[in-house]
Amino acid sequence: MIYDYCIVGGGIVGLASAFKLLELKPDASLILIEKETALSRHQTGHNSGVIHAGIYYEPGSLKARLCREGLDATIEFCKAHELPYEQCGKLIVATDSIEEARLDLLRSRANANGLDLPLLKGDELRELEPHITGTAALLSPRTGIVDYTEIGNKLGQIITDKGANILLNSRVDRIVEKGNFVEVGVGESTWLSRQLIVCGGLQADRLARLAGLSVDFRIVPFRGEYFRLPAEKNDIIQHLIYPAPDPTLPFLGVHLTKMIGGGVTVGPNAVLGLSREGYPKLSFDLADVASFASYQGFWKLIWEHRRHTIHELQGSLSTSAYLKDCQKYCATLELADLLPHQAGIRAQVVNKRGQAVHDFLYAQTERMLHVYNAPSPAATSALPIGSMIARACIAD
Repeated sequence: MIYDYCIVGGGIVGLASAFKLLELKPDASLILIEKETALSRHQTGHNSGVIHAGIYYEPGSLKARLCREGLDATIEFCKAHELPYEQCGKLIVATDSIEEARLDLLRSRANANGLDLPLLKGDELRELEPHITGTAALLSPRTGIVDYTEIGNKLGQIITDKGANILLNSRVDRIVEKGNFVEVGVGESTWLSRQLIVCGGLQADRLARLAGLSVDFRIVPFRGEYFRLPAEKNDIIQHLIYPAPDPTLPFLGVHLTKMIGGGVTVGPNAVLGLSREGYPKLSFDLADVASFASYQGFWKLIWEHRRHTIHELQGSLSTSAYLKDCQKYCATLELADLLPHQAGIRAQVVNKRGQAVHDFLYAQTERMLHVYNAPSPAATSALPIGSMIARACIAD
């Protein structure tokens, strides 16, 4: 049998692409291949669960547009399938005059992205969040929370009900593009497809090379380490609490996040990971380390952000140092409040110039489309990303 579509990768972007393909072409045959024993096991299942509103992104960029569309699409999907979500809103908090200036710039960017965010004074912030200390804050009322693993599982159920075949525990080790189809192999098994879509996440560069594509970047894993607060502090915040971001850094900083089903997490930081898929703290994979350590662009990136790299490493090695970042805007937190929680790993594309690529990046041949980079807010934007990928494949 030759499938119309084959998707490699059972994260939320791969699942959303399958969902949108079968919306546009209900009679198409589709197979989705995932190397893990369940769907959404990596970036989808290890993120903060935030439904982003599109505040931070360059006005007019694809990332900004997809995030705005994704917020509405995610909420509509949850409503349609009775999945829990909450639009609790987000406060981006400044604690001094330097950070207030950052809020002004951020508010201008948000306005350019079609978001009218009120700027609150310190007393207005304290009225909304008595446990949070700050001199000013931006309020994003539409920002929400959800469980993206639940969304991924629902997408898997829907595409299966529509006739798709999902293969778990199947690591792809061959991709060969031929005249009218692509051959995809797992061990001794082979499948043929007229179109292949690869949503490889943390393994995107390796899968591209496996398919014979020229790759001029590396995936560098960054661990996002989280803590959770004890149950008696579940009501410490009513909104998500984010620090005013440093515009020179690629990450948003340690924040307080409400979780669907109750609970509050603290994090993440952004520390270099020594294993792409090793979530325990001391995980190490020689091949993963060799991949980025042998790449000149990685060293350029680390040198450019050397001060931040040291700061993040200190927070990773010392819970007391990590706590100081939290106490800057939530002084009542104590060391005993930081309880263990699962880490996440971000697949950061780094180019040879030492730049962290922040926007979506993909490559397309006659029969293949490889998603190289789907950075945050990819989970929020998954459904419109899936639509974009589906249309690109059908057009060909």
